[in-house]
Formats: sequence, C-alpha cells, structure tokens
Amino acid sequence: MGLCVLHSRAREGIRAPEVFVEVHSGGGLPAMSIVGLPEMAVKESRDRVRGAILNGRFDFPAGRVTINLAPADLPKEGGRFDLPIAVGIIGASGQVRTEPLPRLELLGELALTGALRPVSAVLPAALAARDAGRALVLPRANADEAALVEGLEILPAEHLLEVCAHLNGDAVITSHTASRADAARPSYPDLADVQGQEQAKRALEIAAAGGHSLLFVGPPGTGKSMLANRLPGILPTLDDAEALEVAAIRSVSGQAEVDPAHWRERPFRAPHHTASGVALVGGGGTPRPGEISLAHMGVLFLDELPEFDRRVLEVLREPLESGRIHISRAARHAEFPARFQLVAAMNPCPCGYLGDPEGRCRCTAEQVARYRARISGPLLDRIDLQLEVPRLPAERLTARATGAAPNTEASAAVRARVERARARQLARAGCTNAALEAGALEQHCTLDEQGRQLVTQAMRRLSLSGRAYHRILKVARTIADLADSETISVAHLGEAIGYRRLDRGGTTQPAGGGA
Repeated sequence: MGLCVLHSRAREGIRAPEVFVEVHSGGGLPAMSIVGLPEMAVKESRDRVRGAILNGRFDFPAGRVTINLAPADLPKEGGRFDLPIAVGIIGASGQVRTEPLPRLELLGELALTGALRPVSAVLPAALAARDAGRALVLPRANADEAALVEGLEILPAEHLLEVCAHLNGDAVITSHTASRADAARPSYPDLADVQGQEQAKRALEIAAAGGHSLLFVGPPGTGKSMLANRLPGILPTLDDAEALEVAAIRSVSGQAEVDPAHWRERPFRAPHHTASGVALVGGGGTPRPGEISLAHMGVLFLDELPEFDRRVLEVLREPLESGRIHISRAARHAEFPARFQLVAAMNPCPCGYLGDPEGRCRCTAEQVARYRARISGPLLDRIDLQLEVPRLPAERLTARATGAAPNTEASAAVRARVERARARQLARAGCTNAALEAGALEQHCTLDEQGRQLVTQAMRRLSLSGRAYHRILKVARTIADLADSETISVAHLGEAIGYRRLDRGGTTQPAGGGA
C-alpha cells in the first residue's frame, strides 16, 4: 500500500492550470479507476499505462489503484497525463524513488511499449512550470518547443524507463538546451515588389506604425492582396514576450507544431470568405483558438470582404475593440488574446469595375448599394483607413521592364520609420495609437483651433460618428509621429480625414497611376 503525488498541467485556453496527480495503491480486488473529471482520452489511459508498465518490466499492483486528478472541477483531456499516472503507480508501489517528484512536473503520452509520444499545448505548460520553479519532464519530441522558455530546466525522455532511471539516480537525464540564436530572421515578401500604388503604400505604412485597421477598395488585379501580404514585413520585430504569446496560441491550436526556427515571425492569416463564425473566433466542445486569435500580434486579411457572411463579420466587432475573445460553452469557458491588425479588401461593386475608364461596369446604383450594405455600418466604423487602389495604366506596369520605373522603397526602409514611430508612441502612452483609450486620447491628441474647425466641418459634411472622430484623431497622431512632430497639424488631420473613403460615399475614380 502506498500514496504518490505528482505535478502535471492541464490546458485551458492558453493557460496551463496545475493538476495534482494523486495515486493510491491499496488492497482489495484488482481494479484501476481514474477520478477528477477525466474525458474519454484520459479514461483510456488505464490500458495504455498498464501496458507500458508491464512492458517496462515493472510489477503492476495486484490490488485496487485509484488515481485522482485534482482539482476535481477542472476538465482533463488528452493523453498528457499518461506519464505522471504511470510514474505515480510505480512510485506508490515502491518500485521507484519518489523524493525528487516535488521538484518536477511531468507530461507525456505513453505507447504500450513505454515509449513517450509528443503532446500538444506544451508551451503554456512550460511557462507555468518555470513560474512554479520546477523542472519539466516531457517527451524528447517536445523539447525544442519547451526550450523557447528561458529559465526552465527541461528533462526530455524517450521512454518510461529513462524517467524511472532518472528518479532512482541510475542514469540522470541531461538538461535540454536550445539557443534562441538558432531562430532564423523572419522573412516576408518585400514591399519593393509592388509597382506603383504609392498612396496605398503610404496607408500601409501608417497602419503599421499605429496598429490601425485598413480597407482597400479597388477593381480586381490592382495589388490589394499583394499589399496586404507585405504588411507583416514592415511591422516591428516581436519581442520575447510577444513572440512567446503568439507561439503559445499556436501550441494550443492543435493545427501544427511550433517551429522553433521561425517562432519570431508575425502571423499572417487569410481565411476564405466561406469561413464560419466558429472558424473565425474559435470554439468547439473543447474551445480552441480561431483565425482571429491565430492572427494575434499579426495580420488578419479578409479578401472579398462583402462575400463573407454578415453574421460572421459581426463577430469581429468585440475583438477589434478589446483585443480579446471570450468563448463560452455549456461546460467550458476560455479566453484567447486577439490583438490583430485587420486588413480587408473589396471590389467597388459586384462586377468589380465601377469607375473603370473603359466603361466595363454595368451595375445599377441599387446593385452597388446592396453590395456595399453587406458590410454593416458599425464594422465599417471600426476600420481606421479606407482608400482606393486604382487600376494602373499599362505604361506604369511595364516601366520596370524598360528600366524607366522609379526606385521603390524596400520593406526594411519603411520598417525603420515604423519602428521609430512606434517607439515614440510607447514612450508617450505605453501603447500604439490605435489602442489609446478615451482619456489618453484627449491628452495626447490635442488640436489647435484650426484643427478643431477642420474636424468639426468634416464631421458635419460626412455625418461621422463619435467613434469615427476618435479614429481620425488616432490616425492623425500616427501621421504626426511618422513626421517626428510633437503636435497634430491641419495637414496631418486632412490626410487622416481623407482616408475615411467609404464615409464619403464616393465611387472608385478612373485609374490615375496610383499616386
């Protein structure tokens, strides 16, 4: 008879709450039960653990074995508790030393042979183990991902026998280390590849500098998607805390493993317009992050915006304001971060050629109005920058081939300006301009008398809402930061107002070279 208590980690959103694995081996008829709100995969661990113990040449207790996964009201899922359960049974029956266990946390799924298989959501568990001051024992296949967490002792193993030998002191597991310097420098498409469209590039730079949302309106083939793909390349490099948060979301998503060589890359997510609301915000019986959380600290690109189901688009309103998404189910609740930059693209009309100089559009005014009404006013109000991306004349497109094209700035040069503007914002308010609250907005976006008159006139003529007014101030503040100006001038305000394209209710103008 004996009792053994071990530490492990469950998964709850991007958190990894602590789980005490309590194993009691006693007398009575042979039986093994697992309590503590285990889901089916955890219940099935009885057979995996029994096979692993016997194939490892250990004795399985002949009496009753009870495993309690505490706290009892926290749902437990997956095969991550196989290793601590197996070690607990072996320890409770006196076949392995238990003195080192209070300093360890254990995770891992067992094969019937006793081999350790990788599990998901390792990064949140590694962060929590470091904060608790314990070493983490886990499958060797998960070691590189866990090594992204600095200050954590990682003990990787390939078999149950290795873990037991470590506990007995027969063969100590060597701590795993992986240098973050091995991570490749993020590589993104370069802005220099985009021909023309200088105004759109300017808007992209402003969006990157202030963290603003952006909408491109223009006919097919003008470079809207090409521009959106280049936004991550002009955003500042992620710091360690931000990169770990992004990697933790990817770790719990279950879609793909975290690649330690590319863990600093900003995410770029471009869901198809047939995506459901659950795909966008996350969900499921066990809540998992959706596209908006997978785009955290990066870019969410919605191409063909009016083609998305209107109810799907409406779920973006809350995370655009709060930067978080709450998912509630009957038995589960989870919260995921969702501070993404929204970049959207749309055609000016159903056929896509409204305002084309060749007169190809045959859409009626009613068809155009119906098409644009697929995007609700409240959502459109939350998009800071709205501008046209016109069709370029053939001469401009072929200028590079003939050597007559002007030099185009590379992403690195634009990113340097963006980083300087971001540094000003963080030093001034501790956040990007897009994230300024009402009180900070009044403090950092003060206007002179000329500026107040201009904004008042714009609000009256364009029937702007209070939210649109605040967003104009934020964009103007970003434009001033890019110009290294301490104050917001009339010129900054005028440019910001000019980016409220759809508030002006106009149509796409004939192509004029993209200047």
